[in-house]
Amino acid sequence: MYEIKLPDLGEDAGDEAIVSFWHFDEGDEINEGDDLVEMTTDKATFNVPSPRSGVLSEIVADEGETVKVGEVLALLEQE
Repeated sequence: MYEIKLPDLGEDAGDEAIVSFWHFDEGDEINEGDDLVEMTTDKATFNVPSPRSGVLSEIVADEGETVKVGEVLALLEQE
C-alpha cells in the first residue's frame, strides 16, 4: 500500500490546502501522472498528480477537508 501525501506547497502557498474535488473514485485504476485530486489554498487551485500507477484503494481526505503538508490524501494499491 502506497500513501499519497499532500506535497510541499512552496513558501508562498502555506502549509495546508482544502480538498476540492476527487477526479477518481475508490476502486478506480490510476496511471502515474494522472490528476488525482484538486486542492485549493487561499492563493491558488492546483491538482495533485498520482506519483505511481495502481488502484485507488481508499480516499482518506474527503472533499471539503483541510489537509496539512505531509498528511495522507489517499492509499494506492500497487500492481
